[in-house]
Parts: sequence; C-alpha cells; structure tokens
Amino acid sequence: MKLEHVACNVADPVAMAAWYGEHLGLRVVRHIPQPAQTHFLSDGAGSIIEIYRNPPEAVPDYAAMDPLLLHLAFVSTDVIADQTRLTAAGATFHSEVKGDDGTHLVMLRDPWGLALQLCQRGTALT
Repeated sequence: MKLEHVACNVADPVAMAAWYGEHLGLRVVRHIPQPAQTHFLSDGAGSIIEIYRNPPEAVPDYAAMDPLLLHLAFVSTDVIADQTRLTAAGATFHSEVKGDDGTHLVMLRDPWGLALQLCQRGTALT
C-alpha cells in the first residue's frame, strides 16, 4: 500500500492553504468548498496534506501540543535561511537539534500553531 495523504482539522483552512502555498511551495490539487473548506495540498512529489474545518469536531489546540506529538516535516537544503524566511512570514521558532551525522532540524509553528519541522539531513532517509 501507498500512503495517500495526512489530514488535519484546522481553524482556517482557506488562510492556511494560501500561507502553505506562498511560503512552503505547496499547491492546491483539490478544493471542496462546502461544507468544510477542504483543501488537498501537494508538494508536487507525491506528498499530500488535507486540511479542513469540521465544525462538529473540536480543532486540536496545536499550539499547546508538544511538536513531537504531531508535526509536518519538510526537507530543507538550508535550514537557517528557511527558518528566517518562515519566521518573517509569521511562523515562530520552537527548537533546534543538530545530529552527529550532520543532520540539522529546526522546529517551528505555523501561524495557527501547527508544528513544522525543517529537515536538513546529514544522511538521507531514503
């Protein structure tokens, strides 16, 4: 089997989809306006995130969650430059880890509190 997508109930999928498009390079590959403003966002390489607002269910308090409970990880070739660019666009810094193999990880929160990890690996995972 192949993973199709990961989904998150979020407070403002319209604004979030726009921010992820502008600042993370994701593009909307499917938008279902009603009833939940569902957006399927693709990185163009096969990874898809679904975001929506499902009013009967509570939106998790992502900002209060430890980022290791849930985060979206993005490959970066320059973690410091991407961190600088994303924090200028409204993300907030959370933490940083440097591994013995040259890996550099930076944890941020998007403007809605969802954790984003920037991954510059010393040794690729695949």
